[in-house]
Amino acid sequence: MKNFLVHSDKTKEQMCREIGIKCTDELFKQIPQTAKLQNFDLNNALSELETQKHVKSLAKKNKTEYINFLGAGCYNKFIPACISQIAQRFEFSTAYTPYQPEISQGTLQVMYEFQTMICRLTNMDVANATVYDAATACAEAILMAVRIKKIDKVLIANSLNPEYKKVIETYTQANKITVEWFDEMPGNTSEYSCVLIQTPDFYGEILNIKPVDTLLIICCDVSTLSILKPVECDIMVGDIQTLGIPMSFGGPSAGFMACKEKYLRQLPGRLAGKTIDADGNTAFTLTIQTREQHIKREKATSNICSNQALIGLCATLYLSIMGEKGFKQAGFLSAKQAHTLSDKLEQKGIKTLNKNFFNEFVIQVKNADETLSKLKSFGIIGGLKLDDNKILVAATEMNSDDDIDLYVNSL
Repeated sequence: MKNFLVHSDKTKEQMCREIGIKCTDELFKQIPQTAKLQNFDLNNALSELETQKHVKSLAKKNKTEYINFLGAGCYNKFIPACISQIAQRFEFSTAYTPYQPEISQGTLQVMYEFQTMICRLTNMDVANATVYDAATACAEAILMAVRIKKIDKVLIANSLNPEYKKVIETYTQANKITVEWFDEMPGNTSEYSCVLIQTPDFYGEILNIKPVDTLLIICCDVSTLSILKPVECDIMVGDIQTLGIPMSFGGPSAGFMACKEKYLRQLPGRLAGKTIDADGNTAFTLTIQTREQHIKREKATSNICSNQALIGLCATLYLSIMGEKGFKQAGFLSAKQAHTLSDKLEQKGIKTLNKNFFNEFVIQVKNADETLSKLKSFGIIGGLKLDDNKILVAATEMNSDDDIDLYVNSL
């Protein structure tokens, strides 16, 4: 471990002589003095016991007991307690990115199982072993479509998550791709490389999607596929945060990408495969590696540097533990509680602006700030403010009947 020891003054002097400087400060001479921190102004050192007490006192300032009806892409879902314990088993222990994956059979098998589960849920032929998040998945799917169709013009629904829009704008601007946004889809879409639609959309609405004359990309929260039939499309992307991943102040999460087999070679990221080794035993390996670390840069389909292996593992464990029955039950309860809340709010005189939704919907109120503030005084995070009179509300299986009654009665 000597490489990780702090350098002595003698070693530092020797290193400076080797590179032709007098002191380490010369390494940073290009940085303006005004940008440098002059002193840290630290308090006196604490013992370990004192530090523990201090950190606990700070933690008590956090208010974590709110009843949560906030969604907008990140949801409070049931997570089986055993997931975190199983994920820590030694079979899955490997470097964050297994650049020599053949020695990481546990990780590779999980990737393979994850891909299989995503294909079953989406009714697609092939899936990759996750990307960073749903926003990245949307952007990568657009680049994928442009490569396939060789048309640098795309059409995207305005009801897409605003965060996804920002990432798409960054990707497409750098790649000189023209983006057009729509509220009503035009009849002829052949001049575009793809049409990207989110369903349920950002506002929770389940859309009736018509056939298009080009590639169709569907973005969805994978948990909605527990009870909703997947839309027939060419590429499907989305988020897997609802598969056993905590909200954690908004991240990290992971995205999935699945497509028809004929587009396999254009799918970015990593794809694990199952094979037989020289001794006749089952083995797993990275079958497709389209990223620039593995092949010549000009032939790479993406600069995606890694997959979200740990989050993919937790999602795989979640689906395995919940099983088909448990997964459907969680989806059914989410939808049931959301519709129950909507109905009771309607009875209270608060209008729901969309009727065809899964577990998220928009309500109209007189004053969004006052409504959310009032709910918060009762220990409820009431949703996301969209404008002065609209709030996006989500319910999941974690919201009990009592929670719903408290929400309604607090208004």
